[in-house]
Amino acid sequence: MVLIAGVFMSVLDTSIVNVAMPSMQKDFGASTESVQWISTVYSLTEGVVVPASAWLGARFGLKRVYVWALVLFTMASALCALAGGLGSLIFFRIVQAIPGGIMPVICQTILYRIVPKERLGAAMGLYGVGVVVAPAIGPALGGYLIEYVDWRAIFYLNVPIGILGAIAATVVLAKFPAERDRPFDLAGFACVAGALFALLLALEEGSSWGWTSYPVLILFAAAINLLALFVVVELQVEHPILDVRMFKTWPFVNSLLLIAAMMFGLFVVMFYIPLFLQNIQGLGALDAGLVLLPQGLVMGVLMPFAGQLYDRFGARWLAIIGLALTGSGILMLSSINVDIPRGELILGTVVMAAGLGLAMMPIMTGGLSSLPSEFSGAGSAINTLAQRVSSALGLAVITAMVTADRAQFWADRSGLLMGSGANVDPRIVQMQQQGQSGLIPLWQEVSNQVLAQAYSNAFVVTGCVVLAGAALAFLLRSGRPTAGADQPMVH
Repeated sequence: MVLIAGVFMSVLDTSIVNVAMPSMQKDFGASTESVQWISTVYSLTEGVVVPASAWLGARFGLKRVYVWALVLFTMASALCALAGGLGSLIFFRIVQAIPGGIMPVICQTILYRIVPKERLGAAMGLYGVGVVVAPAIGPALGGYLIEYVDWRAIFYLNVPIGILGAIAATVVLAKFPAERDRPFDLAGFACVAGALFALLLALEEGSSWGWTSYPVLILFAAAINLLALFVVVELQVEHPILDVRMFKTWPFVNSLLLIAAMMFGLFVVMFYIPLFLQNIQGLGALDAGLVLLPQGLVMGVLMPFAGQLYDRFGARWLAIIGLALTGSGILMLSSINVDIPRGELILGTVVMAAGLGLAMMPIMTGGLSSLPSEFSGAGSAINTLAQRVSSALGLAVITAMVTADRAQFWADRSGLLMGSGANVDPRIVQMQQQGQSGLIPLWQEVSNQVLAQAYSNAFVVTGCVVLAGAALAFLLRSGRPTAGADQPMVH
């Protein structure tokens, strides 16, 4: 429970802040592009910090690093709440992201050290409440605080949790020996940190800078080359920052692919459903968040249950059923239109959440369990990176697709509105009689229909990607996990 508190705070902060962006923009009198950096710098800093997290835990001791990360995150949250301007808030978000990137990796590594392998599924099921449920309840919690308190409350919320969590961690967690003589792989860290920074920046800003613009293309090229150099460096050094040899273990690689597919689906839905509810159906932030709340509750209930099932039956069938439900739920959302009933949206998100609740932690646990124990820290770091990068990459691809579809659907619809002749649309005649004032309702109606149709296509593609993962799930190990060895299954 102590570990869940830390990871819950870290993950919740990535989703709850997005809800507060309009209020921050209004308070600071800033442009949309400027305010977006509050979220962007957090993601970029996390991407840079995560690769070093495993080394920090090994070098200074897992318990010590976790406690100090909690303390720093709590202090940074308080500073964010007290920020007097956009510049200071962005700086404090960078400070906050440093422990925010460290905590999930350290939490997973400690979990694998303190829990017997035959009971790991149940423990990871509880841990998953922090990883996946936090972004699901973020919109509802953030909407309530913004509507009834103030956007600064989303940061103050972390302070009491962080203080209690740090005290509990100091008292409850056992000490882990530190490897005082473990050297830092500076060359490997520079390569992977630079690659992740370039990749995440390109994905974050590609839609506004243009996907074929020189800055974005240069960033993608830099990311590819730095990742290639990183692999070369890690195969040469004696103590790599992230040992790439773990990718020889197919069950671990397979779990990363399946996790990427599920995080892709989750974050696309969590991004576009609130946009639809607020921009097209006119709901407030709180009401939009409440529509998404049932899915968070479903995941919170199913994850511990799925962990216990993993300890008895293994990951394969839970993953197959979970991926099928997740993809089916997203495909149900593809029926989205301007007048879709809320119940239909809730049903689709709940079916998706049921699949995530059943499959996410068994897949993650099975993959990490296939690695030797000395790889637990590096495996946890790679796992965290896979979640962050896949959600950013998937959202970037779908956003580019939605933008292109929206432009095409606008052209198609506008071509159907005849301005004269026998087939003239009666709304055009009414608009001509009313003057300019008649244009706005017609434009709004067509705009909403076009957006809904673009979102529908996005959910079709996303659902198909997740369903395709069900085929890979057949390659997961079946049967009860053994309590024994750490030897990986290499195929």
